[in-house]
Amino acid sequence: MENSSQPIKEIKTVEKQHEKSIFSKTFPARVEGIIGRTGARGEVTQVRVKILEGRDSGKIIRRNCKGPIKEGDFLMLRETEIEARRLTQKKR
Repeated sequence: MENSSQPIKEIKTVEKQHEKSIFSKTFPARVEGIIGRTGARGEVTQVRVKILEGRDSGKIIRRNCKGPIKEGDFLMLRETEIEARRLTQKKR
C-alpha cells in the first residue's frame, strides 16, 4: 500500500516544475491604427499599438501582425522593446 502513494508524490513534483516554464510573460496592447501592408506578398499588416501593462505601459510602437486585424483589437506581445521598421514608399 505504501508503494502506491509513492508515484503520486513524484507526479505532483513534476507538475510543479512544469508550471514555471509552460507560458512566457505577455503584455496586452491595443491597436490604435493601421499603417499599411508589408511582406513579399502583402500578407503582413503594420499597426500602431499602445502597450497597456508592464514596464513600457502607455508607450505607442509599430508592430507587424499576420492575419486579419482592425483598430481596437488587442494583441498579447511577448516583448515590448523592439519596434518594427517604418514602411517606405516605392518610387515610381
